[in-house]
Amino acid sequence: MRAGNLFWKRLKPYRIRLALLLAVVGPGIITANVDNDAGGITTYSVAGAHYGYALLWMMPLVAIALIIVQEMSARLGVVTGKGLADLIRESFGVRATAVLIALLVFANLANTVSEFAGVAASMEIFGVSKYISVPLAAILVWFLILKADYRTVERVFLIASAIYLSYIASGVLAHPQWDDVWQGLTTPTFLPESGFIIMFITIIGTTIAPWMQFYQQSSIVDKGIAVKNYRYEVVDVIVGSLFAVVVATFIMIACAGTLYREGITVQSAKDAALALGPLAGKYAQALFAFGLLNASLFSAAILPLSTAYLVCEAFGWEASLHREINEVKIFFAIYTTLIILGAGIILTPIKSLIQAMLASQTLNGILLPVILIVMLILINNSRLMGEHRNHTGLNIIAWLTVIILISLTLALVVFSVFPV
Repeated sequence: MRAGNLFWKRLKPYRIRLALLLAVVGPGIITANVDNDAGGITTYSVAGAHYGYALLWMMPLVAIALIIVQEMSARLGVVTGKGLADLIRESFGVRATAVLIALLVFANLANTVSEFAGVAASMEIFGVSKYISVPLAAILVWFLILKADYRTVERVFLIASAIYLSYIASGVLAHPQWDDVWQGLTTPTFLPESGFIIMFITIIGTTIAPWMQFYQQSSIVDKGIAVKNYRYEVVDVIVGSLFAVVVATFIMIACAGTLYREGITVQSAKDAALALGPLAGKYAQALFAFGLLNASLFSAAILPLSTAYLVCEAFGWEASLHREINEVKIFFAIYTTLIILGAGIILTPIKSLIQAMLASQTLNGILLPVILIVMLILINNSRLMGEHRNHTGLNIIAWLTVIILISLTLALVVFSVFPV
């Protein structure tokens, strides 16, 4: 009896730590996984189909870059108790903030449109018209955010993150040559051709988007995570980032092990899902298509939410999922407007969204260096961060990461404007 009591007594501190971790977990995992949206899945699908396993080696580096940037975002939120847009307004003034927010809203709207395009594409694989799937998806994500409480919303988002496991299953069902996979992961390969260079840059660019920093920080503040629980939020960020990159890696593996092997090229995630059927079986195709639907719905909810947060914070308006609609009317009005516009544009008789998607990617590429530099200025502000500001070693790593990301995103813009 005494032995049993002693066991539970020793176990108690670990149970308390686990309870605290589960209470904090959410913002990091959700933010990182939303980045695997319709555009991201398309990028990884095309990379695997066109270049096989040749680009796998860069995924561990992508994971490191994602963790570094997301950790700084989380630390800013936990220590200051304010969202990124709020801090930018206080530090750089209303005018500069208004210009930056206007560009971010435009980019986020274009990205929201592409998410509803992903919903339409995934459901068309199952024979459902976009005139049915898109309105239903819009109603679903609107109802979730406006009618459910914060805890319910977060649980739904965490479940949606777990559904990304379908891509890992697709990769396994594709029966790749695991020796080739290992070689791709451990042997850097660089092909001196424009298509490979653009894909290399695009993979980096899809890893860290400007909206991610705003959403994660706002979500942390809305959740009320205290400084004393910061270490648990770091675990949240690391787990979320690693999981997101593993999923992206298996998307590439699934397409490399089937489409690349058969010499089949694709232009979108929908093309990849359809092509997987005859090569990897109907289950792989269904899982891939279901993953695209989940990612599109997930992102269609988060991107407008991120935009509502940043606009309200930038102009000092109340923004929270903990409040009733009549208490934060502007916050929910912005969210509703973006849902209506994002879904509505898809339902118009337009033939292609390629120009809109290219414009949003180019704008993200221009904005990302600005956001990262602003974050580094803020996180090194001793008045804001105190003892929690970056130390010298972390600053060196962070600035090197930022310089590399800036160089690559600027190169992406150049290649987009002046193709070679």
